[in-house]
Amino acid sequence: MPFPIVRKSGIPLYVQVKESVLAEIKSGQWKAGDKLPTERELSEKLKVSRNTVSQAYQELEAEGILTSVQGRGTFVCDRDDAVLIENRKDLLNKIIDMALEEGLQLGFTIDEFVEMTEQRAEEKKEFLNNVQVVFIECNREQVDFFAKKLQFGSGVTITPVVLDEFQRNKEEYLPKVQSSDLVVTTFFHYDEVKELVQNRNQVLAIALDPQLETIVKIARIPQGKRVGLVCRSDNFASKVLLALKNAGLDMQIAVSISMDQKDLASFVAAHDVLIVSPGRRREVEALSNRRQELIEFVYKPDVASINLLRAALIDIRRQ
Repeated sequence: MPFPIVRKSGIPLYVQVKESVLAEIKSGQWKAGDKLPTERELSEKLKVSRNTVSQAYQELEAEGILTSVQGRGTFVCDRDDAVLIENRKDLLNKIIDMALEEGLQLGFTIDEFVEMTEQRAEEKKEFLNNVQVVFIECNREQVDFFAKKLQFGSGVTITPVVLDEFQRNKEEYLPKVQSSDLVVTTFFHYDEVKELVQNRNQVLAIALDPQLETIVKIARIPQGKRVGLVCRSDNFASKVLLALKNAGLDMQIAVSISMDQKDLASFVAAHDVLIVSPGRRREVEALSNRRQELIEFVYKPDVASINLLRAALIDIRRQ
């Protein structure tokens, strides 16, 4: 099981581990139900940190490729499960076919089945349009960005709330939060938010991971380039720097949270590559030139969190 880990390739180590595990599965070296090496065993074999292997395993688990069983280990998912994850439309078609067959056996015609499913879908859309979700996070740019991203185009109304503002103006925010159907936050702030809402709401914790494409772009920045990070808060900057460190990227990055246009213009002019938060991309673009590379640092909910949120919305419907 030789894994081609190349330390100076510019690709984060955890990405290489993830791709290598996938290659082993696709080649049939590891089959459905096979137990994988433990994080410690694989990290020792590859001479990488245990966190590197853990991150690779976690992403594969979120994508439905691996599954972990407490006390037993990590296993390759059944072949059917992996295929279904990769072919969601095929899975949905199979579910529709099964429902149609059941309907025919119950005496309904195909036209009646179509009419009933359309009516049911419209009812679901109408319900989702009335669902109120509050997303609470610790910095403005991230909370605004994800309030939009988490809507999934479903019509659900997601209200962004900054944690610090909630804490400072509890009397103003608490009625709005408590009147919502669901409160969403990150794992890091779960206990804090749960206490703030006084346990009167269902609070769902999700995981936000850096987008893989973002990490790869940063990993490919040539050595010697002057790299700057522009965002609105020290909190966001700290998270970005920690994410890069966890990905095995050790580089010097200057940070600017200045809102002064002169200061920002000077900062932009002094760097070859600019990493920007979603909330500041446009203003940095206006100040940069064509020779400078801009990389938007994007976080996204992992697959497991998205599925968890969708399931929570369905549970609200059943209540």
